[in-house]
Amino acid sequence: MLLAPIPDDDAQRLQALRELLILDTPPEERFDRIAAFAAAEFEVPIVLVSLVDHNRQWFKARIGLDTCETARDISLCGHAVVQQETLVIPDTHTDPRFADNPLVLGEPHIRFYAGAQLRLPGSATVGTLCLIDRRPRTLDRTDLAILGSLRDLVVQELLGQTVPA
Repeated sequence: MLLAPIPDDDAQRLQALRELLILDTPPEERFDRIAAFAAAEFEVPIVLVSLVDHNRQWFKARIGLDTCETARDISLCGHAVVQQETLVIPDTHTDPRFADNPLVLGEPHIRFYAGAQLRLPGSATVGTLCLIDRRPRTLDRTDLAILGSLRDLVVQELLGQTVPA
């Protein structure tokens, strides 16, 4: 298993995350609603708004998963935050970075993963909006565009911005 890498700008990224004052806050309908829509739109059992902290990923919104956090070093979102584009893993069983990951081999049995980066102004990537399935699958261009739009809504909510009419 390849542990999640630490980005070069991790100190700046963590500072931006802390400035949001959102870690360990109660669930909020505004994030839960986006996650629920994504779960229905993509027909996946698990959707997370995942914020990648120093040693954990913490879930601001979660559909289909009972736990509120996992270790950063085994998180797939930890890999996504260092990418420039949405990280899509069609089948974790065939990807050497993840095939023996405990989140793949055990609960929640991740087989498909797509993580769209939650990038704040100034390029700090604080987490992901991620889709998880227990079966292999792919996303097409339209899917990626929809996921990107939902990701943008999450970023707007993180920043406390209103959605333009």
